[in-house]
Amino acid sequence: MRIAEFRITRFQFARDRVIGDSQVRADSANVAALELVDDKGRVGLGFIQTLFHPLPSQAEIARVFEDEVWPGLVGQPPIGLVHRVNRPRGGNQRAFSLPFHEALQVALWDLAAKQVGLPLHQLLGSRRNRVRAYASGLDYHLSDAAFEALFAHADSLGYTAFKIKVGAPDFDRDLHRLQILAKTVRPGAQFMIDANEAWGAKEAAVKLTAIRKAGYDLLWVEDPILRHDFEGLKLLRDACPWTLINSGEYLDAAGKRALMLAGGTDILNVHGQVTDVMRIGWLAAEMGIPVTLGNTFLEMGVHMACALPEVEWLEYSFQNFDHLVDAPIEISDGWIIAPDRPGHGLVLSETARREWARPNILARADLGPAPFNPRLSPAAPMAAAG
Repeated sequence: MRIAEFRITRFQFARDRVIGDSQVRADSANVAALELVDDKGRVGLGFIQTLFHPLPSQAEIARVFEDEVWPGLVGQPPIGLVHRVNRPRGGNQRAFSLPFHEALQVALWDLAAKQVGLPLHQLLGSRRNRVRAYASGLDYHLSDAAFEALFAHADSLGYTAFKIKVGAPDFDRDLHRLQILAKTVRPGAQFMIDANEAWGAKEAAVKLTAIRKAGYDLLWVEDPILRHDFEGLKLLRDACPWTLINSGEYLDAAGKRALMLAGGTDILNVHGQVTDVMRIGWLAAEMGIPVTLGNTFLEMGVHMACALPEVEWLEYSFQNFDHLVDAPIEISDGWIIAPDRPGHGLVLSETARREWARPNILARADLGPAPFNPRLSPAAPMAAAG
């Protein structure tokens, strides 16, 4: 049960809408599938992703992976690698040349779970198989009409909590978006906002107070200020006790630990690095700090969400990646349901490999139409705001 080979398949395609926040925007998807194959032919799948720039050619990705990563994998048992604690000293503490880190953790855990015949969430120690999802639009660059259509569609699917992007230079625009959301979704819905570090600490306190005075109760505000401003985050926790501070998204595991020890967040935001998430999630549980799963590729974060005791929510953003796998993770009436198949339950689609693989870099103008996204209403206007 040892790793014997790897495969990399590069994809590049147009997104079905412009996604982004007050700091960034993206209109194309740049992804590569990493498959680790053991000596019995079992496959562990992870995805390499860059948000704003194309990945190198498939041949170059494979060359870098073979040079930097493969010597530490070949012939090794996946279950041993996922639990290995490395000694972070000197040159051993460095990033890969390409963003392999999350894909590698996901693929190794997928393969390890398949080798013991368990769904990943059960291997991680889950006591449940579903978690509540909130609808997140990645909506900053959408027109008002597209914004309204997206959240109306989410509401119709049974979501009861909604997160929008804020942080516009004109604060009236943020208030206007909250007004649209409030009139679009069901009464009693829960609202979250995400500023993506657009504000300073005192500025955030003033704007959160104005939002409350305008009649909007927020479950949380996400990344309101700079990630390392622990003192400012603590100030916000004290100044705005009517809402929760959700932070940690942009920090690595060591940074998340420092954030919690500094008392800088009410909720810890984690993503898709399975080993890192479980380790920091255990610490959060020890400290009684709730954890929320931000966007994870194809929602595979449901496995960690089901396994950690402090998780109530997982983010879902209607991104068009479902065509890459045979059976996407099920979402029903505002709940994301962990597959009961061995591993994380996602298998790379051979149709996608045949029809959507792009071994070489294409210009944005040559990508053609976006793949169909069955989870979005086809009638919803998804034009950018201009």
